[in-house]
Amino acid sequence: MITFLSGGTGTPKLLQGARNILDDADISVIVNTGEDIWYQGGHISPDVDTVMYLFAGILNTDTWWGLKSDTFITNEILMRAYPDYYISIGDKDRAVHILRAELLEKGMTLTDITKNLCGFFEAKGNILPMSNVPWTTYIRTSDGEMHFQEYWVKHRGTCEILEIIHKPPTPPLATSEVLDAIHKADAVIIGPSNPVTSILPILSCTGVREELKKKKVIAISPFIGDSPVSGPAAGLMQRTGYSADSRGVREIYGDLIDHFIQDIRDSIIVPDALHYDTLMKSPKIAEDLMREILSLISVH
Repeated sequence: MITFLSGGTGTPKLLQGARNILDDADISVIVNTGEDIWYQGGHISPDVDTVMYLFAGILNTDTWWGLKSDTFITNEILMRAYPDYYISIGDKDRAVHILRAELLEKGMTLTDITKNLCGFFEAKGNILPMSNVPWTTYIRTSDGEMHFQEYWVKHRGTCEILEIIHKPPTPPLATSEVLDAIHKADAVIIGPSNPVTSILPILSCTGVREELKKKKVIAISPFIGDSPVSGPAAGLMQRTGYSADSRGVREIYGDLIDHFIQDIRDSIIVPDALHYDTLMKSPKIAEDLMREILSLISVH
């Protein structure tokens, strides 16, 4: 079994390639929940849903969020009535958010809800939220404190970052399912997701680092030169005291990893790094990258 740490869109693109090689049942994905948000009466777990929809074959891979061929009738009405709303949600996607919110309010765990939704959508991979309790990422900016979704979706990441904080301040416990997925893995792959807001929340869950130290871990940089392939990683890396490039990513992961992968176009020198095409502009490129990774761990 191969276990991935995932958030955003970078790792799901790699998962698209992995699924062409491995059986879904042999893939576990531990997913960031630091960007979850209660919104418009629903509970959005964006990184979980992206992976779940991918495994179900219904992900909109033009945007890498939401369901393909979704309609936005409800969204259009809400946006007209309340122009301050800033997240566009499809009608089918919204139904998932509403159901998740109702089940959470009834006391079901996020892990069990995700398992049930995967069953409903016939998503065969082992998709695991990092924790069953919230640990939400907020950005303190010159315009005030805001949820990460507001910072990135509403303000497009243009606000000056003064501090990255989490609520509650104490990191959460990883679930037993998460720790078991690491324990049973032949290797763990940290995908090319935003290190600060997608991967560090997972690594902050109690027990995760200890389990990872027992495993072969491979990490892929989301940077090419001094720019991330997508998303706001550059400013977030700088605010946390790391250079906004692959060298900074390598430093963040430290002694947790055994192999570090950069893109073949990356001009930043990271000692002992491996170089492959990580841009993943097509499923074929993602599959080729995944084959290179599997060759490092002798799993085919």
